[in-house]
Amino acid sequence: MKADILTQTNRQTGPMRAMGALMLGLVLVLAQAISANAKMPESFADLADQVSPAVVNITTSTTVAGVDQGPRPIVPEGSPLEDFFKDFLDRQQDGQRPRRSSALGSGFVISEDGYIVTNNHVIDKADEIEIEFFSGEKLDAKLIGTDPKTDIALLKVESDKPLPFVSFGDSDAARVGDWVVAVGNPLGQGFSVSAGIVSQRGRALSGTYDDFIQTDAAINRGNSGGPLFNVDAEVIGVNTAILSPSGGSIGIGFSMASNVVTKVVDQLKEFGETRRGWLGVRIQDVTDDVAEALELADAKGALVTDVPDGPGKDSGIKAGDVITTFDGNDVKDTRELVRLVGNTTVGKAVRVVVIRDGKSETLKVTLGRREEAEATAVPVAMDKSDVEETTILGMTVAVLNGDLREQLGLDDGLEGLVVKDVAEDSDAYEKGLRAGDLIVEAGQQKIASVDDLEARIDEAKEAGRKSFLMLIRREGDPRFVALSLEE
Repeated sequence: MKADILTQTNRQTGPMRAMGALMLGLVLVLAQAISANAKMPESFADLADQVSPAVVNITTSTTVAGVDQGPRPIVPEGSPLEDFFKDFLDRQQDGQRPRRSSALGSGFVISEDGYIVTNNHVIDKADEIEIEFFSGEKLDAKLIGTDPKTDIALLKVESDKPLPFVSFGDSDAARVGDWVVAVGNPLGQGFSVSAGIVSQRGRALSGTYDDFIQTDAAINRGNSGGPLFNVDAEVIGVNTAILSPSGGSIGIGFSMASNVVTKVVDQLKEFGETRRGWLGVRIQDVTDDVAEALELADAKGALVTDVPDGPGKDSGIKAGDVITTFDGNDVKDTRELVRLVGNTTVGKAVRVVVIRDGKSETLKVTLGRREEAEATAVPVAMDKSDVEETTILGMTVAVLNGDLREQLGLDDGLEGLVVKDVAEDSDAYEKGLRAGDLIVEAGQQKIASVDDLEARIDEAKEAGRKSFLMLIRREGDPRFVALSLEE
């Protein structure tokens, strides 16, 4: 019996080996196919040879004012210490004299006639800008224009011969996992190449128009302003910043996407400055509780909080509208709307779709220029003066009167309820309401008294809503806040 079992096992071994060999063959074929599709380069040497003549080192010089060393000692004439203190004061005066400070960065040539792209922070406040090419040749550069919002600057050098240059690629085509190469002047070491992949796209740091490519290619100080290449030797980003506790590369670098840079560069080249579209509205994101209060199907779009004089007001946009589409593009949030508007030509007439009172409306807006728009801020100062107060939804509120209006520096035309205090264990406090805020609308209706506010709350409860929407103003800046009605 034992012999029979062994025989059966041996009989199955042959077919199993054949199947295993077949599976191994399939795995090897699949691996080869994946490798071929990934286009993994054996070396970046050819790419480095191709782009190196167009990548430059940038050295800037800046005059730094001397620092006053404070009061000087008074030494009686003829004192034995007179010579000692004279030498001491001379050394102090040397420290007060203006001195020259230099900085290093990177850049790249984008045209044969000498236009060069770099970071704004590389050349900021520079008196002199010197460009050093891979060949060792040095040329002085003049500043054409800067855009601090994207940290991009455009320079120009004059040369008696055409300069080698690189071209921009489509940063939107870059995928997470694609190979990239960073080239520049890290830590003043001169021309240097590092390779990595696209770690993520669409990163935002602190700017309004941020659209960074994150990469693990080594980027260090001095790489700022240098190019980030794809494997086709196209610039898809400008190396700008790193995230590091030590100041050195830990594999988290950020390059401003080329599709942002090219628009800025074109405007700097043509006008010497940026000219961004301006819609003329103040906006905030649509959160889940705001969407519930407005009875929206999805928490997306940009909620209009205020419409000052400008293109938006002229076209009929109102506070409380939710912008869902701009010039044919869906609007996911405020950041996306700001980018869409900023990238649109000044003076262009665009269609803006808004949701108002639960219905969709299409408005036509002729964009203004953002740089010409004037931002105003209203100072706020709040004290606890003797005013009739009422506590509701965790807020102590009072009707806006002459004294409070003067304290808060508010216009005569404004009406509403002033928040005098907010309970720290309330939903209002958690949502950010603070003393000094002015409630001007409740349930998308203007309010002038506590009765108005209570009536709007009762209406929301009767309608079965879980959230209640209020429009507040703080330091002249309006925003919507949705408070929970659930007890």
